[in-house]
Amino acid sequence: MFGYKVPAPDQAMLISGGRRQGGAPFRVVTGHGGFVMPFVRKVRFLTLAMIEAEVVETCVTRQAIALNVRAVIAFKVGNDPESIVNAGQRFLSDQNQMSVLTGRIFAGHLRSIIGSMTVEEIVTERQKLATEVLDTSKPEMAKIGLIVDSLQIQSIDDLGSGYIEAMSAPHKAAIQRQAQIAQAQATQTAQQAQQEAARLQAEYARQTAVVQAQYKAEIDRAQAEAAQAGPLAQAGAQREVLAAQTELAQRAAELRQQQLVAEVVRPAEAEAERIRLLAIAEAERTRILAEAAASNDRVALDRMLIDQLPQIVKEAARGLAGANVNVLNGADGLGEIAAGLVGQGLTILDSVKRNIGAPSRQRDEPIVIDVERQDPAR
Repeated sequence: MFGYKVPAPDQAMLISGGRRQGGAPFRVVTGHGGFVMPFVRKVRFLTLAMIEAEVVETCVTRQAIALNVRAVIAFKVGNDPESIVNAGQRFLSDQNQMSVLTGRIFAGHLRSIIGSMTVEEIVTERQKLATEVLDTSKPEMAKIGLIVDSLQIQSIDDLGSGYIEAMSAPHKAAIQRQAQIAQAQATQTAQQAQQEAARLQAEYARQTAVVQAQYKAEIDRAQAEAAQAGPLAQAGAQREVLAAQTELAQRAAELRQQQLVAEVVRPAEAEAERIRLLAIAEAERTRILAEAAASNDRVALDRMLIDQLPQIVKEAARGLAGANVNVLNGADGLGEIAAGLVGQGLTILDSVKRNIGAPSRQRDEPIVIDVERQDPAR
């Protein structure tokens, strides 16, 4: 609409001309528009946006050490009508002068406050310095309609004197020492971790090799057992067959030995013993003949006895031939049986001789010899 003006959100509209309000040379309009009569009213706009000012100032500390301080101030025109009026009356024609004037104001306060502090305080307590500068400048800034949002001390330089460097040397050394210690600890930890990782890898490789060797050994053993199972079973069966055949052969040999003993050995031994007894009897007969020949008065009697002696022994041996003799100790047992028979024959012979010499017997009476068949088993 013709003659109607609206300020931007970050602007204040100043309308001059016409009736004054509260002694102000212009009417302030913010946040809405207003009708401006052409040729009668004049409109100007004042920025309410944030403005930045940079301060680079050489200051001298309480120790007479020169420092180059660089600071940045963020400020703006206040939102209240009074601040807008004050700022409009001073900067409306050249609003760029707000940054210049603000920088000069803060440079003065910065030199004043730094002059009351030491380098150590300035370096270590930058926020304290900024707060003091901000507090001392606020009333002066408010007079020109400006408010400060923030003040930042960006850098402090001792202009090459080396004071700050020397002041920071112990701290740098301590920090470097701590850094070296931390680096050494980190290196040691890394080496230990690498060694532990290598050890774990070696242990894993060893365990893997052991397990693989065990698996391979089990597989080889199973394959060998499977390959030997058939021959081993066949050999075991053959061994059992051979053992059974050996046992059967032993039993057959024992049985055959018993048969040979019963059928051959015992009859042969009995026959040999009989022949030996006959030979003994014949030898005794020869001896008696010799003794009878030496005796003249008993020739006839001795001859009769001699003739009867073989018959006596023969009768005794006949019982041995038909007897079932169990010989317990082989040839020695047969010898004992033969000696017993000969002894019986000689006993009979001695008895006959005594009977012949008895006075009651007549010369012509016959001699009766009762030969009882002896059972060798008794």
